[in-house]
Amino acid sequence: MKAAKRIGVEAIGWLLLVAGVAALILPGPGLLMVFGGLAILSQQYEWAERRLDPIKYRALKGAAESVETPLRIAFSCLGVLFITACGVLWIVGPEQPAWWPLPDWLWLTGGVGTGSTLLASAVIAVALLIYSYRRFHGKPDAVAELERDIDEADRDYREIQHRD
Repeated sequence: MKAAKRIGVEAIGWLLLVAGVAALILPGPGLLMVFGGLAILSQQYEWAERRLDPIKYRALKGAAESVETPLRIAFSCLGVLFITACGVLWIVGPEQPAWWPLPDWLWLTGGVGTGSTLLASAVIAVALLIYSYRRFHGKPDAVAELERDIDEADRDYREIQHRD
């Protein structure tokens, strides 16, 4: 039973890692999923544990940068609204318009599954935006501490790489 649990946890870790890498270029919280996958895999693999801190701090840095200025906050909110609108469009699945130049099967491919994933990404994005705002907006000390953490994690990672 213990081996089955280990295999299941490892499979989830790999799935999150691969999906996170894909979500770096596709809609979705890619860095967050990569971090989650590495966090799970770090229980089994030393290489994953070594890469965990640098990714965690870079994800937090991205979160801090997303709420630095009102313009960035507005663009982040617009991005969430766009993802939400796309998710609703995919779920509703309107008829293909006459102006659509591509084959019929390429109109809103994925249907409800794609729409649901987009809506889930929008919910995660809102939660991350609220978290980032509360933790970093107008708090230069928190951002400076994060910069120090990034430098320290990079230094530690280079030391480990040099020893290997």
